[in-house]
Amino acid sequence: MSIPSTTQAYYLPKRDGFENLTIKEVDVPKPKAGEVLVKVHAVSLNYRDLLIVRGHTPPAMPMKENLIAGSDVAGEIVSIGEDVKDWKAGDRVSVNFATDFEYGIPPADLSNMCLGGYLAGVLHLVGIPEHLSYEEASTLPCAGVTAYNALNGGSPLKAGETVLVLGTGGVSTFALQFAAASGAHVIATSSSDAKLEIAKALGAHDVINYIKTPDWSAEVLKITNGRGVDHVIEVGGGGTMAHSLKAVASGGWIHVIGWVAGAGEPVDIAMGLLFKGARMHGVAVGSLAQFKDMNRLISANKIRPVVAEVFPFEQAQQAFEALASQKHVGKVVIKVSKN
Repeated sequence: MSIPSTTQAYYLPKRDGFENLTIKEVDVPKPKAGEVLVKVHAVSLNYRDLLIVRGHTPPAMPMKENLIAGSDVAGEIVSIGEDVKDWKAGDRVSVNFATDFEYGIPPADLSNMCLGGYLAGVLHLVGIPEHLSYEEASTLPCAGVTAYNALNGGSPLKAGETVLVLGTGGVSTFALQFAAASGAHVIATSSSDAKLEIAKALGAHDVINYIKTPDWSAEVLKITNGRGVDHVIEVGGGGTMAHSLKAVASGGWIHVIGWVAGAGEPVDIAMGLLFKGARMHGVAVGSLAQFKDMNRLISANKIRPVVAEVFPFEQAQQAFEALASQKHVGKVVIKVSKN
């Protein structure tokens, strides 16, 4: 394969909105020892990416200016450096979100970007499940691994347990499919009946429209005969935490992943956990080892990530607009390479 000397990348001069994404011509780097050059075929967007480009990240997520937007990549190795033995040109790969997080406790810095060309160390690479397209595989590094970590990183999910999945975004649809494939009973929530129909098609056993049923935690208790759920996939943050504390079972887990619902009513989290013996699990994506374990689950069950829409590279701004609208189910993807 002929490798061009330059490529294009989207830069954000200042973190003041995706409307100011700027395409720049950049040199294609040559891999050093222990590195490979990956031709990026697809990048998926996360809610985190929207916060970054708008400059709305919390102090715990410091970001530099003039960054390359995006973080989740799927592509093809086109060149290898010296001392690379386990990978070759033509291999289909993804890259772990946190490139120095192999296993165990996550490192402090989780800020790598990659909407453009990409050099990767071989220790960060993960093969793509054979049945997935590049567009589908690009959704795995952040949303997929986060969902897998939530269900398996604190107290591994067991068949027969009950999982409450909030919303139908990328992490939530992955968690729904992983939980269903593992033999769990899944309850899904959404503001849209149409989205809930998709959730049922993905394996949800019960669904709740939280617009029609504002006291949705009471509905969860009704479904579970007053017991509550073993796992809550909590992506809403302050806006949903009070209900999540009511819905979790004694000894259950609330896996805290995001804050898409914004601030909510003040809630005494400590007391809510104390009297139920419940536990809270902060989920910062996941490790390389978890990525590989997740891929085995995906391959064994032929799970297909939910891709809502694919945009061409030239329409990256429109892709961010689609992400910001929150009208989609699953993931928004940008197709970077045309071949």
